[in-house]
Amino acid sequence: MSVNQQAHTGPPYGQPQPGYQGYQQPAYGAQSLPGVPQSQYGAYNGPMPGYQQPVPPQGYFPSLGFPSKGSPVSLNSDTSSLAPNFIGSLRALPTSGAPPPASGASHPSGHLAYSQFEHGDVQNGIPASAAPMQRPPASQPFLPGSAPTPVSQISTFQQYGPPPASVQQLRNHMAGMTIGSTAASAPPPAGLGYGVGPSSYPPTTGAPRPPAMPGPPLPGQTVAGPPSSQPNHVSSPPPPPPSAMAGLHPGPPMSGLHGPPPPTHPPQPGYQMQQNGSFGQMRGPQPNYGGAYPGAPNYGSPPGPPPPPKRLDPDSIPSPQLNELPPQQKPRHRIDPDAIPSPIQVIEDDRNNRGSEPFVTGVRGQVPPLVTTNFLVKDQGNASPRYIRCTSYNIPCTSDMAKQSQVPLAAVIKPLATLPPEETLPYLVDHGESGPVRCNRCKAYMCPFMQFIEGGRRFQCCFCSCVTEVPPHYFQHLDHTGKRVDFYDRPELSLGSYEFLATVDYCKNNKFPSPPAFIFMIDVSYNAVKSGLVRLICEELKSLLDYLPREGNMEESAIRVGFVTYNKVLHFYNVKSSLAQPQMMVVSDVADMFVPLLDGFLVNVNESRTVIASLLDQIPEMFADTRETETVFAPVIQAGLEALKAAECAGKLFIFHTSLPIAEAPGKLKNRDDRKLINTDKEKTLFQPQTSFYNNLAKDCVAQGCCVDLFLFPNQYLDVATLGVVPYQTGGSIYKYAYFQLETDQYRFLNDLRRDVQKEVGFDAVMRVRTSTGIRATDFFGAFYMSNTTDVEMAGLDCDKTITVEFKHDDKLSEDSGALLQCALLYTSCAGQRRLRIHNLSLNCCTQLADLYRNCETDTLINYLAKYAYRGVLSSPVKTVRDSLINQCAQILACYRKNCASPSSAGQLILPECMKLLPVYLNCVLKSDVLQPGPEVTTDDRAYIRQLVTSMDVAETNVFFYPRLLPLTKADVDSDSLPAAIRNSEERLSKGDIYLLENGLNVFVWVGVSVQQGLIQNLFGVSSFSQISNALSTLPVLENPFSKKVRSIVDMLQGQRSRYMKLIIVKQEDKLEMLFKHFLVEDKSLSGGASYVDFLCHMHKEIRQLLS
Repeated sequence: MSVNQQAHTGPPYGQPQPGYQGYQQPAYGAQSLPGVPQSQYGAYNGPMPGYQQPVPPQGYFPSLGFPSKGSPVSLNSDTSSLAPNFIGSLRALPTSGAPPPASGASHPSGHLAYSQFEHGDVQNGIPASAAPMQRPPASQPFLPGSAPTPVSQISTFQQYGPPPASVQQLRNHMAGMTIGSTAASAPPPAGLGYGVGPSSYPPTTGAPRPPAMPGPPLPGQTVAGPPSSQPNHVSSPPPPPPSAMAGLHPGPPMSGLHGPPPPTHPPQPGYQMQQNGSFGQMRGPQPNYGGAYPGAPNYGSPPGPPPPPKRLDPDSIPSPQLNELPPQQKPRHRIDPDAIPSPIQVIEDDRNNRGSEPFVTGVRGQVPPLVTTNFLVKDQGNASPRYIRCTSYNIPCTSDMAKQSQVPLAAVIKPLATLPPEETLPYLVDHGESGPVRCNRCKAYMCPFMQFIEGGRRFQCCFCSCVTEVPPHYFQHLDHTGKRVDFYDRPELSLGSYEFLATVDYCKNNKFPSPPAFIFMIDVSYNAVKSGLVRLICEELKSLLDYLPREGNMEESAIRVGFVTYNKVLHFYNVKSSLAQPQMMVVSDVADMFVPLLDGFLVNVNESRTVIASLLDQIPEMFADTRETETVFAPVIQAGLEALKAAECAGKLFIFHTSLPIAEAPGKLKNRDDRKLINTDKEKTLFQPQTSFYNNLAKDCVAQGCCVDLFLFPNQYLDVATLGVVPYQTGGSIYKYAYFQLETDQYRFLNDLRRDVQKEVGFDAVMRVRTSTGIRATDFFGAFYMSNTTDVEMAGLDCDKTITVEFKHDDKLSEDSGALLQCALLYTSCAGQRRLRIHNLSLNCCTQLADLYRNCETDTLINYLAKYAYRGVLSSPVKTVRDSLINQCAQILACYRKNCASPSSAGQLILPECMKLLPVYLNCVLKSDVLQPGPEVTTDDRAYIRQLVTSMDVAETNVFFYPRLLPLTKADVDSDSLPAAIRNSEERLSKGDIYLLENGLNVFVWVGVSVQQGLIQNLFGVSSFSQISNALSTLPVLENPFSKKVRSIVDMLQGQRSRYMKLIIVKQEDKLEMLFKHFLVEDKSLSGGASYVDFLCHMHKEIRQLLS
C-alpha cells in the first residue's frame, strides 16, 4: 500500500443524500437530531475544545446538513499489510421479502439521487484517465520526498520548518491517516495534500514506474519502510504553518499529472469542513485494479493538457481537477479510506496464503483459515473448523487475565454441518450393547486426548483426571510411545469428530424411537388462496415428497407424512392407502384441540401416493371460493404436537401462514405494532412475545421432539416476535416473504421449501459441552430450549444451525496441558436411529496477553458479539446495548495497546494484526437494522433478523454484516473464478459498470447509468438502460458469454447460502437505490450509522479515554 496516499475527494454531490420521506439527514456533529439516541460519548467528531475552529470553506452552507467534522482523531494501525478486496460481513436486510412499497421509498420531492453528474463524466469525485492502469508492484517502497520534482517546485518542500506548537498539538487530533511501519512512517506534508509526493501523480506513458529512490526525509518526519511490512499504524501528517502554505505558486499542474493544481489562495488554518462523509484523499491502488501509475515517468517535460475524460474506473484514478469541483467540495486532509484496514485485502491475503494447503487439525490451538477462504480439512484429532470455530485459540490461564483483556471466550458450534464432497463424513462407531466408552466421573466420551495407563488396562480422563477401567472388550496393548496399537483403526482415538451408535439407554422411555414424521399445515384463508399460494404449495408438494431425507443407501425415506389445512377451524385428512379418495375431518373446537383420526393421518408416501396426489389436487378447488379472512395459529401447532404424540414419534411441522391470528382461539394475538416505541425504554417489548402462551407451547413441543418450521407470507404486521417463539425454541426455522407475489417470489419460496424439506436434520436432540478443568460453559446462544444449565435441547437440529457457547474460568489453566472442549450431540436420525455425534477441540493456554491477541479470530468474535447484542435487546434499551458493545471493543483494543504494542504516541491507533477488522465489522453490527433501524424497517423485519442471526454460523454473519460486492463487468468470461471483490462504499462504484452485492438474503445487481449498451443487451436482453425492468426475479437466460458468466456467478453464490437469495435489480438513480445503499456499510447510513472512517475515529477516542 502506498505510504503517501493521494488526496481523494468525495462524491461531487452538493446536496445531502436523499433520504426516505421526511427523514432527517443524520449528523455526527455536535448537533443532536430528534429521534436519534444521544450517545454517552457525546458528539462523535465535533470540534475539539481548545482548538481553533476551522473556518467553513467558501460555498459551505450549514443548512445543507453536512456533518460537522471538526477534528477526527489521528489514527495509526499496528499490523502488516492493510487491505483492499473482500467478502465481508453484512448489514441486516431492510425487508426480507419484497422491497418497501414504492410510496415509502420515494425520494423527498425535488431531490434526485446523484444530483450533480454535470462535471463531465465524473461520478463520485473521480475523473477518467485515458491510459490503461497498472498496479505498482506490491513490494515497491514509496518514500516521501523521493520523486524528482520540477526545479521550480523544490522550494516548496524546503519551506517546512517545525510546525508551530498549536499546529503540533492539532496534529494529534487531525486525521490524514497514512499507513506506516512501527516508527510511524513519514506522512506527506499536509500542505501538499494533493500529493506532490511519489504516490500522487501518475506519469504519462505506458512503461512501469521505476522504484523510487530514497530522498531526504522532510523535517520532523521519519522515513517509511516498505509498505509490505507495515504494522497497523495510521498517523496524522503535521499540518504546515499557514505561512509555509502561502509560498505555493499557483500554476498549471505538473507534467502529465491529472491531479489538481496547487491552491491559488492561502488555505485557512486547520482543516476544511467536509460534506456527506466524503473523504478528502485520493484512492490508492486496489488489488486487481490498475494502480495510479499508468506509465513511465516523464520528468521535466512541459505541462501537458489533462487527457480527455474517458470511461471511469474509480479504483485507479486520482481525484478531479480542483477547479472542476463545486466550492464546498475542495479536498480536505482527512483519513484516507485506503489507508485504513480493508476487509477485502485481509480476505484476499488469507486466500493467497492459506487456500492452497489443506488445514491439518493435528496440532493444538491452530487458528484455521478465514471462513471466506476455500480450504480442505484433514481431521487428525481436532474437530474441523466447519464444526467448531473459536473466538481465540489461545486462552488466558487465569480469569484475571481474561477480565483484563475483555476478549470473550466462545465457540460457535455447528454439530451437523455439511462437508464438501472431498471431505469424509464422521465415521459411525458401533460398540454393541455396551455402548460408547466413557469416563466414570464426568461422563466424557472416549476421545484422542484420553491417556491410557497401566499397559492399557485403565485410562485417565483428559477432562476431569479421573481414572477409569477399560472394559475387557475394549482392551488393547500400548506401543512404546504409550499409544494403543489400534490407534489408527478407531475413529474415537484418532479423529476430532465421529459418531457412536447409541444404545437403548440413550432413548426416551428406554425404547428405540420410531422414524420421524413431517406434517404439512396450510393456511387456506382468503389471502392465501387469492394470492395463488395454496395452489403453488399443493403443486410443489406432489413432486417434493419424493425427496424426503433418507439415510445413506436406503431405497426410500422412512419419514411419514400428514396434511392439515386451516383458517378459523382445522381440517385433517385421511390419506390411507386403501381409500379411493381422501377423507376430510373438521375440528371446529379450537379451544380444546385433538386429532380426530390416528390410522391414515401419517402415511408412507409411496404406499399412499395416489390418495395424496388426489388430495393435493382437490385442496385448491375446495377453498377456491372461501371468504374466511381470519386465522388461528396456536391450535395448529397443538394439532401437530398431538398427532406426533399419538404416533409416538418425533417430527417436524411445516406451517404456511399469512396473517396475524386474531380469530377467537388459544394464542390469539392483537396488533401491537408501535414505531413510536423505537429509541424509548419500551422498545424491548417489540422483541418480546406478547403472551407467555407460546413459551409453554414450545416447551411441550421440545419434550415431544416436535420441531416447527414457519413460512410467513405477510401483507402487514403479523407479530414475528410472538409467532417465532415456537420455531425458535424448538430449533426450527422461520422464512418470511413480505408482500408475496406469485410471479416474483415463487422461485425463491420454492427453492427455500425444497432445501428445507430435503436437508439433513436430527430430531429430539440434546447437546452438552464438556470442558477440561479450569473453564466451563456458562452461556448459550441459538435456537433451542434449556430446562437446566447444561443441556441444550432441540426438537430438531438441522445442518445450518449453530449453537454459540461462552466459557468462563472457574480455576487456573496450565500452559502445558492447554484446554479441551468436547461437544456431544444425542439425536435421532431421519431413519429413526439414535446416535451420538462427538466433536473434540484442544486449545492452547497463555500467560502473556500478546499470545491471546495473536490467536484470535475476528469473524467468530463478531458472530458472538452480534448474538450477545441481539439477545440484549430483549431486556435492555437498544442504546444501552450499542454502548456496551462499543465499550467492550474499546477495552479489548485498549488492553492490547497498553500491554502488547510497542510504545508510540497517543495520536496513533494501534490494532492487533488479527483484530484489525474489528472496528469495521463492529460498526456494521451497530448499524444493523436490529440495533439502528432505518425508517423503512418494520418491527417484524427486526424481530425476524434478530432470530435469524442468533443461529447463523460464522460464514453467514460475515457476509450478512459486511456484504460481498463484485464488479461484474470485470469478470473474466473464460475462467471459473469470481471477479475480485471491492469495498462496500459508494465511492467505489463507477457508473459505467455493473455490480453484484450479496448478503446471504438478497442479491442486488446494480447497473450504472452509463453502462455500455452492448452489456445491457447481453445481460438483460433489452437495448437501453431505461428498458431494464426492476421486476425481474431471475436474470434472463441469454446465449452469450457475459450472460452465462453472470448467471453462473449468481448460481454459485446461491449454492453457498442456506437460503435462496432474492434477486433485486437496481438501476442507478432509481428509487430502489436507497435500499441498495443501505448495504454499502463503509458509508454513513440514512438511519444515522457512522461511516467506517468516522467510527474508527470514535473508537480511537474511546481507547484514548480508557488509556488516560
